[in-house]
Amino acid sequence: MRAYWTLVRRELAAVFLSLGGYIIIAAALFLMGYSFVVILVKLQKPTPMPVTELFYITPFFWLILLLTTPVITMRLFAQEKFSGTFETLMTTPVSDLQVVLAKFTAALLFYVLMWLPLLGCLLLVRRFTHDTAALDAGVVGGMFLGILLLGAVFISLGCCASALTRSQAIAAMISLVFGASLFLLGYLASQLPVQESWQAQVLSCFALFEQMHDFARGVVDTRPVVLLASLSFFFLFLTLRVVESRRWK
Repeated sequence: MRAYWTLVRRELAAVFLSLGGYIIIAAALFLMGYSFVVILVKLQKPTPMPVTELFYITPFFWLILLLTTPVITMRLFAQEKFSGTFETLMTTPVSDLQVVLAKFTAALLFYVLMWLPLLGCLLLVRRFTHDTAALDAGVVGGMFLGILLLGAVFISLGCCASALTRSQAIAAMISLVFGASLFLLGYLASQLPVQESWQAQVLSCFALFEQMHDFARGVVDTRPVVLLASLSFFFLFLTLRVVESRRWK
């Protein structure tokens, strides 16, 4: 465990000691702030939706998710391979699994820290609209659980993309393409009418929009939790296999 946490601290230090990490946070903060300007305009008319659900309805949440996760993860393995430090890292007394989990954990922690200013936006909404539900513990907890689970999927996907190449730009593009495909799959699932066929039932499992609306209302269903966690483990498993494949060359 000591080696694992040492690797996590190493990855976090690499992010926070570079300008790139602060640019990501600044860009995400700008989009969050602008989204809540839009929400405050909508709140001039009475609405039964909680503020958190209004945030999910705007395109800004998905824009932040789709654009920041490839940038966060593109350097994890690709930069190590390009600079020649990857082989040195893998000859140290750490396992492949520890390396993969440490890089994933560091990226996920940075991702969570990036979303913390969202609490400040909710506080401002409560201050200027007197909406006591804006900081309801259940609603806020459900919202951040959804952000965490969906972020874990996209970050694990980005880890896998970064492990496939030596180029950070190519890793970001692979992650963006597959992330956008998952997003479009979720959009398609939300637009199709309810059907009884097994194909429609399987596709309905990827209705990310409906699932995130439930999280935004403070409703936690075990089915999307299991699905998103399973997808994260699947992409991490693929990442581990890609890292282990160097032994076969």
